[in-house]
Amino acid sequence: MNEQQNHTTRQNSAVTVLGLGPMGQAMTRTLLTAGHPVTVWNRTASRADSVVTAGARLASTPGEAVEASDLVILSLTDYQAMYDVLAGAPESLAGRTLVNLSSDTPDRTREAATWAAGHDATFLTGGVMVPAPMVGTEAAYVYYSGRGEAMERHLATLTLLGTPKHLGEDPGLAQMMYQAQLAVFLTTLSALMHATAMLGTAGLSAKEALPELLSAADSIGAILRAGEENPGAALDAGEHPGDLSTVTMMGATSDHIVETSTSLGLDLALPLAVQAHYQRAIKDGHGSDNWTRIIDSIRGPR
Repeated sequence: MNEQQNHTTRQNSAVTVLGLGPMGQAMTRTLLTAGHPVTVWNRTASRADSVVTAGARLASTPGEAVEASDLVILSLTDYQAMYDVLAGAPESLAGRTLVNLSSDTPDRTREAATWAAGHDATFLTGGVMVPAPMVGTEAAYVYYSGRGEAMERHLATLTLLGTPKHLGEDPGLAQMMYQAQLAVFLTTLSALMHATAMLGTAGLSAKEALPELLSAADSIGAILRAGEENPGAALDAGEHPGDLSTVTMMGATSDHIVETSTSLGLDLALPLAVQAHYQRAIKDGHGSDNWTRIIDSIRGPR
């Protein structure tokens, strides 16, 4: 078989998708559009109706679904859901590649890879970094980690879901990156709502406030890149030059946010958490260092 034929075979290979929430449905439709035969299973069978209408085949059991394809993609609530779904069909896993795109902790991900290997299956961890409507678009990207050989074998198919970024052999790496990205995302969402609530007390509607706040959020990356030619390099070197934004200056700002939020009767959980980072750095004698010094207490004792 020449390379062109082999590429076509991979592109048209069968795929199984377990879990048909919005993400699982979006992936199924993307694969169907690309010409893949797709077998699906979901605990609530009616969720499969729309993708079955689009051409997917609904399996009656997880085992039947797994046996339909060499590549099995899981889009479930967490990793326990994988064990619950596949507990009745362990013999079906041998020789399959399981790509779990569910969210959980890195340690549970590593345990799952060991569990899969015990059933003679290959395991890849994945983290989809876009919402369901963006799956399969040019903006979509997915972090993966695990066996490089399995990644290469299914690369053409997985690329359909979004640009794949393979981080290495450690199955926990993709999950770690996924959780790190969500830490930024969820914290930003909370900050946006806190700021919107703050402005709301002054009579600004969310419709008026959010465009301004989103512009500020959009600018953060550019601001940080402008301050350092290679973002992260100074952190890796343990350098925190305080020639621009010091811990003391940023800490004073965090104090003002806490005082303002208190006077407005807003929830203080987020501003107090931020303030605590700067207070600890100042207490440790780093007030004149760059604000990045707060990473010391975040890292915890070493």
